[in-house]
Order: sequence, then C-alpha cells, then structure tokens
Amino acid sequence: MRDPLAIAVAQPPCVSHDVAANAVTHAAAIRAADARVVVFPELSLTGYELDTPAIAADDPRLSPMVEACAEAGAVALAGAPARGAAGRPHLSLLAVDGTGATVAYHKMWLGGAEPERFAPGGEPAVLEVDGWRLGLAVCKDTGVARHAADTAALGIDAYVAAVAEHAEDAAVLGERARRIATEHSVWVAVASFAGPTGGGYTRTAGCSGIWGPDGIVVAQAGPETGALTRAVLA
Repeated sequence: MRDPLAIAVAQPPCVSHDVAANAVTHAAAIRAADARVVVFPELSLTGYELDTPAIAADDPRLSPMVEACAEAGAVALAGAPARGAAGRPHLSLLAVDGTGATVAYHKMWLGGAEPERFAPGGEPAVLEVDGWRLGLAVCKDTGVARHAADTAALGIDAYVAAVAEHAEDAAVLGERARRIATEHSVWVAVASFAGPTGGGYTRTAGCSGIWGPDGIVVAQAGPETGALTRAVLA
C-alpha cells in the first residue's frame, strides 16, 4: 500500500521577470512547506509577464529550488514559460526535485492574449509521485470540462493546478475545484497567484486550496501574498 501524500499549495511574492529572485523565494517556501509536493501558481517564476523569455529546464537560476527540494525531499511544480519544439514557447509547469528540473506539462487551453505569444500543449499529463498519480493543469484548463475528463481518464488520484485569477474572481477557484473533485472523485489542489503581477493583474485572488474527492475544502489560504497551506492525501 502507498503512503499518504503531503501536498502544499503556495502563493509566494513574485518579482516580475526576475527568475533568480523568484527561485530563491520558491526555495524558501519549499523548505517551509513540510510537504512531499509543493505547488506554485501559474507563471510563478516570472510573474504573469507574457513577454518573458522561455526558461530551459537546466537553467542555473533554478538551482536554489533544486537544493531546497534535495534538502526537503520534495517535488515542486512551478509555473514558467518553456521552450517549444516549433519555435513558439509554451505556458508550462516545471517539475523540480533534488536532481534537477524537467518540463512536466504545457497548458492546453490558452486565454486572453496568451495565443499571441504561446503555443497550446497537445495532451494532458500526469506526474507520478510515490505511487500517486497527479493530473496537471494550468488556469483556464480548469474551466474546460473536457480537460478534467481527459486528464481523469489517465487514471489520476489528484488534479493539481496552477492558476492566476483576478481578485474579483476568487470564488471561481472553489467552484471549479468542487466540480472537478465530485465529477471525477479525485483530490484537487490549486495554487493561486497572490499579489500584483503583469497582464493587468493588479489584484490577484490568492485563496489557494486543497479539496477532497467529496468537494469539501480541507485546507485553504487567504488572499495574502506569502501564504502557504497543506493537507495530507490518504
């Protein structure tokens, strides 16, 4: 039998365009989380700045996170633009552990000005950690029923999302999480951007949370920058 999985959702402060500074802040959150998996918001390493250059998985600026994951025995999921095969970048999630970083998922459903800059991902993705299958999502993906259904069809235990929402749309986080949890009988973990960032997000929602398969929230942060909350999936 697999062990329970401790998962945390974090909403660290972010300096737009400054990957090095944000990696240090992410590393501090990883060390503080006391969790096997730590999830960060959409474009957490750059801010919601659509013109930021793509980040390679072996970028040396990520080394503080790699070191923190090695110390904590953690896997971190961080939002960043990543290089695409066709020359256009993707809006992606990087999976970081004590050995380095890999590109784990490309956002499939783009919104707003994103299609002008990014190419959509082609398929759902699952990250396996200690026998737990984590389906991955980024922001608008969570509002597309087909995305949750196609991801759930891969045989997932939890649906893990990185998002950036306007403060006035904070209630959307819970609505989508409850729907996904109850329709597919999975845990849902959502890391939501807090504090100002680019793309017109002068006030973001925060309120990252973790919902059980019954749709009931089991842990939730407030709207403040720097908040961190965790739960144990069993």
